[in-house]
Amino acid sequence: MRRSALFVALAAAACLAASAGEEVPYVQTPQNVVEEMLKLAGVRGTDFVMDLGSGDGRIVITAAKKYGARGVGFDYVKSLVELGTENAQKAGVADRVAFVQKDIHDVDFSPATVLAFYLLSDTNVELRPKMLAQLRPGARIVSHDGDMGEWEPDATIVVPAPGKPVGVEQKSTLYLWIVPAQVAGEWRTTVPLGGRAAEIELDLTQQFQSLAGVASVRGEMIGLERAYVRGPAIFMRFPYDGGTVRFQGRANADRIVGRVTTPDGRTHPWRALRTN
Repeated sequence: MRRSALFVALAAAACLAASAGEEVPYVQTPQNVVEEMLKLAGVRGTDFVMDLGSGDGRIVITAAKKYGARGVGFDYVKSLVELGTENAQKAGVADRVAFVQKDIHDVDFSPATVLAFYLLSDTNVELRPKMLAQLRPGARIVSHDGDMGEWEPDATIVVPAPGKPVGVEQKSTLYLWIVPAQVAGEWRTTVPLGGRAAEIELDLTQQFQSLAGVASVRGEMIGLERAYVRGPAIFMRFPYDGGTVRFQGRANADRIVGRVTTPDGRTHPWRALRTN
């Protein structure tokens, strides 16, 4: 399906499921903060941006106008959905963005490569399990002022926010999270160690982008070090035979493919398969 057709289908599906909610006060994100949010998220022309609580539409409109991205804004206030639609037409990007009247709790996040919002931290935490379940590894989440509780951001910046209508100081904190692949569980791989192949079992535990666990090598249990996930990419290491075994790969469902560096300094192709 062509990108334009996919965009129309997504917007139409969202509109069919639209439902009105109870009105709450609307607070604009200053335009310079919008610019910094999109920059922090690394928005590109190939991205599909979703804005939760889109207000006048400036986030997805700016993403379309400046980067050529496509997107959808969701708000449960009918007048704001109409305002966003009107602003998109004025900006000449109505063919790339749409606005839908819908409760953000009912939105399907899965089409998004970038998810943006200006919500309370409590709401972010409430939506967090759905974000992790529906967004693809590598999708970026960018938030204005609200954090995600114990999910530490991958990047945080503070920017001036002249004219910001809330808060004591005229500045905003922006947070970026990169959705991690879910790799917790048991894995099996084979690595050349000491001149012969060694079967290694990896038992991984995961807390968002942080990994821990052990490697079972020839009957020895060794704790993993510097293990983490960034999007679909996985990194980990463990000490062995006076050196270090270093893994770097990309996770895709029940497989990780990449390379491993052994204690002798050599680099080899690496593949791990999930066993549990």
